[in-house]
Amino acid sequence: MNILVTLDRNYLPPLRVMLGSLLRNDPRETFDIYTIGDGLRPEDWAGLEALCAGRGRIHPVEVPADLFADAPVARYWTRAMYYRLLAAELLPRSLDRVLYLDPDILVINPVRALYDTDLEGDLMAAATHTGLLAGITDPVNRLRLENYEAEAYYNSGVLLMDLTAMRREVRPADIFDYAREHADILLLPDQDVLNGLYGGQILGVDDSLWNYDARRFDRYLLVSQGEKDMDWVMDHTSLLHFCGKRKPWNRSYQGRFSALYKHYQRLVERQ
Repeated sequence: MNILVTLDRNYLPPLRVMLGSLLRNDPRETFDIYTIGDGLRPEDWAGLEALCAGRGRIHPVEVPADLFADAPVARYWTRAMYYRLLAAELLPRSLDRVLYLDPDILVINPVRALYDTDLEGDLMAAATHTGLLAGITDPVNRLRLENYEAEAYYNSGVLLMDLTAMRREVRPADIFDYAREHADILLLPDQDVLNGLYGGQILGVDDSLWNYDARRFDRYLLVSQGEKDMDWVMDHTSLLHFCGKRKPWNRSYQGRFSALYKHYQRLVERQ
């Protein structure tokens, strides 16, 4: 299975937890893990290789500087925000499919069913987190981003990518032009660009399985009329995503899944 992660050195500890949980909860799988990391040191790469030894191979991905010569960057817009959008350009041509995962994800069940999803001609598969207000927020986002073909506003933290199709249709110049022309309305820059340009070519998947917003346990429980309780999550959810500014590796975090995250954090620290 091909996995893609992008990060700077500040996100190295959460990445280790994410990878450790992936390996632990998909024990029959092996992984090729393609990593685009800014500022990582040789000892960081060695630590990742040791963590994944026997089950996964780490492949550092070189980023050609000239690819971003025309990319708009600013204080909060670094070239790293474009990495996942340009995965098809950066990854080896021999790859035809990859699963992108944010480092702030905990894997608690196997991901093979998502990885094998038939994309039905779309470029990617992703989940939306609009929830109870979807009838209001989705039209607003379509209007804001000027993409009226999109059925929803998708979260970019989990993306199953058809790299062959993306090499045909995703162009760096289009991404940089869109970011430049819409700079004043981009709230979550890379996610907004993803939805603005390609929202109409994304297959929606069930977020309660493949991109569970860890802040919204009560919402999932309410919408499912009590079915999706904690036991359901532990039995069915595969990807638990700690969205937002509050993160479970911070000591002040008080979220419902705090103890679960810290459990996996300790397991990785002991390796």
